[in-house]
Amino acid sequence: MESVLEFPDTLQLELPAGRRAATLPSVFDFRRDALDPLMYARLGPAWSIAIVDVVGSTELARQGQDREVNFVAGAAVAALTAVLSGVSSPDERAAGATSLRPHDPPACQFTGDGALAAVPPGQDDAVRQVLGALVHWADDAFGVKLRAGLVPVSALRASGWQVLAALHDFGGGNVSGLFLGDGVEQADAWVKAGARWQVHPAAGPLPGLEGLSCRWNPVPAARGTILCVIADPVASGEQGVTTLARLLARLEAIVPGALASPLGDGMRLLPGAVPGRRALRLEAGAASPQVLTRTARVALAVCGALWIRAAHALGGRLGPVDARAYRRSIAARSDFRKLAGGVRLVLDVSEDEAGRIETLLRAEEAAGRLRFGTARSSEVTITCMVGDFMADRHVHFVDGSGLGFWRAAQELKAKPRPAAPDPRPRTRTSSVETAVA
Repeated sequence: MESVLEFPDTLQLELPAGRRAATLPSVFDFRRDALDPLMYARLGPAWSIAIVDVVGSTELARQGQDREVNFVAGAAVAALTAVLSGVSSPDERAAGATSLRPHDPPACQFTGDGALAAVPPGQDDAVRQVLGALVHWADDAFGVKLRAGLVPVSALRASGWQVLAALHDFGGGNVSGLFLGDGVEQADAWVKAGARWQVHPAAGPLPGLEGLSCRWNPVPAARGTILCVIADPVASGEQGVTTLARLLARLEAIVPGALASPLGDGMRLLPGAVPGRRALRLEAGAASPQVLTRTARVALAVCGALWIRAAHALGGRLGPVDARAYRRSIAARSDFRKLAGGVRLVLDVSEDEAGRIETLLRAEEAAGRLRFGTARSSEVTITCMVGDFMADRHVHFVDGSGLGFWRAAQELKAKPRPAAPDPRPRTRTSSVETAVA
C-alpha cells in the first residue's frame, strides 16, 4: 500500500493528457520558502527520477581531475535540462530537427560529481537515450566513468518513499531543481546498488553541451575558508523538514546567506585574457563534430573570453556586453544553496563561523536529528551553463575546490545511519533488494 501521509497539503502533480512537460512551482526566496512544503509539488507515479553519478571519484580526486568531474557533472545537468525542455542537440539540428523553445523549465540539479532531475511522464525514453550518450561521451572524451539510471516514482512510492520538487528561480526563468522527501536519496541508492535501474552507454546526440564552460579561474575564499555542507534529516516527512528549517535558521544566525555567498557580489570574478589550457581542453571535449570542430570550439571560447576581458578593461562595457553586470548575475545565479532531500551548501565563512557551524551540526547529529558531512577548501570552482548569453539565460554551478561536495558526502556516508523515529503507520521496505523486487 502506498504511503501518502508525509506531506498531506502539497500539490499532487499529474500531467494533463497531451502535455509533454509540466510546470513545477517556483521558489524565489530560498531563505523564506525553500523549506515550505506548500511551495513544492509531490510528484505523481508517472514521473521518474534521473540519477547521474561519477564512478571512482576517489581515484579521480587523487589524480587531480576535480575539474573534469565537475565539468562532466555540469554536462549532465546541461543535457538533461535541454532534453527535458525540448531542445534538440547540434547534431540533430544539423540533420534538420526542430529545436523547440524552452517553456516549462525542468528541475535539474548539479551535485558536484553528478546530477539529478525530475522527469515528467512521457519523457523516459528520450532521457534514457541522453543518459546512455552521457555515459559513453564522458568515458570517450575524458576517461571519466559514469553511472546513470532512471527510477520510476511509482516504484519509490510503492515502497513508501516520496519526492517533492520545485524550481529555485534565480530570476528571469534561470532555475535549478529543489527536492524534498526521502525518495531522491533512495533513487540514488537503487541506481548505485545494481543494474535494474541503470542505463547502459550508447553513442548518441547530446543537447545542451554547446553552452557549457569553465573559463573562470577558481575564486579564493574572501572570508577565510570555503565550507561545503551536506546535512540530511533522520526523520521523514514534515518532521524532517522541520529539522532542516530549524537548522537553516540557526545557520543564518551564525552567518547570513547573503554574506556567505562564495562569489559575493561577483566583483571578485576577474576575467583572464585567455582561458587556461585545461578549461579549453574541457570545452573541446564537449564540441559537436557535426557543427563545430574541436579547434573551432576552442577559438570561440578564446574570442568570448577576450571580449569579456576587453569589456572589463574598458570600464565594464564593450558593445552589447556589460562585464560588470554579467559578473553580478553570475553570483546571483550560482547554486550555492540547494536541497536534495537534505541541505546542500557551499559557503564562504570565517574560521570562527566554520567552527560554530560544525559545532551546531555535531550537536544536532548527537541528538539524533540529522547526519552531516563537511569539507573545507581554499577556493570555489565554477562551471557555467549558458543557454543564451545575449538573452541573459545562464546558471552557474559551484563547488569547493578538490571536489568539496564529494568529500563532504564521503564523510556523511562513513557514518552509521540511526533508526528514524516515525510514530505514523507506513508501508516501507528497508532494503534495496526488497524495494526493487
